Amino acid sequence: MKIINTPEKILSIKTVGIIAKPNDASMKIYFETIRNALEKRGVKLLVAQSTADLFGCEGVSFEAMCEASDFLISLGGDGTLISLCRRSFYFRKPVLGIYAGNLGFLTDIEADEIEPFIEKIFVGDYRIDTRMLLEVTLYTKDKQEKLLAFNDAVFSRAKISGMTTIQASIQGQLFNAYYGDGLIVSTPTGSTAYNLSAGGPLVYPLTEALILTPICPHSLTQRPLVLPVNFEVSFRCKEKDTLIVIDGQDTYEMGDFESVSIKIASSGAKLIHRLDRNYFEVLKNKLRWGDE
Repeated sequence: MKIINTPEKILSIKTVGIIAKPNDASMKIYFETIRNALEKRGVKLLVAQSTADLFGCEGVSFEAMCEASDFLISLGGDGTLISLCRRSFYFRKPVLGIYAGNLGFLTDIEADEIEPFIEKIFVGDYRIDTRMLLEVTLYTKDKQEKLLAFNDAVFSRAKISGMTTIQASIQGQLFNAYYGDGLIVSTPTGSTAYNLSAGGPLVYPLTEALILTPICPHSLTQRPLVLPVNFEVSFRCKEKDTLIVIDGQDTYEMGDFESVSIKIASSGAKLIHRLDRNYFEVLKNKLRWGDE
């Protein structure tokens, strides 16, 4: 499928929202830099209450921040950015990730670039990439619960001494039973996360695809599988204590549900990046490709 990236821009910037990495007061120096840069432009900065409590300033509720902001800022690492994208999904606001973590594939603006890049935003010198999300539906007899995953949904054994069997079906037809430590279902963006550690493929983040990667399978014939974007896969687990973990942030027990279905969500997360951001350069730097 041909990849088309529409050159979207933010038409008006009067209010910006910010949330920082939880329980890390060292982020305050970067927060002040951001606030000063926006104040020079006459822009109001809304601070999520959890971040305001950490930095000792006035805050607003997360929902009020998202509703009123023209774009949102995540200050921290990839985990902070992923959480913000998931929580703010239904507000459809672009998100800028400012890097203050260890290994970042998503946040590409570093501390010494904050002021120059904020200036670039006001003159339209940036781009917005749309990243696919997973829609995860948990089914019980009486109801269903829908969740969003930015990177991945992971089926994992609950006990270190045991294994789990995960049955996967498409359109009601069983096509595999994964027996081993678990299974990762990831987006192309999530291919550089747990999927990478488990030996799954690296997939260009704007590719339209769904990736299934077994974790330590108990069979040499089990291999990662890349599916078209319009596929929906249903899962059942024989071991009811098997866990399903969403982006490493939320955990559920499969025993509480009859089945789980996963597909690509109808719309994606919007990430603000530098115009010159190069995905392959990011891979080279983060994964140390070509180092002697």
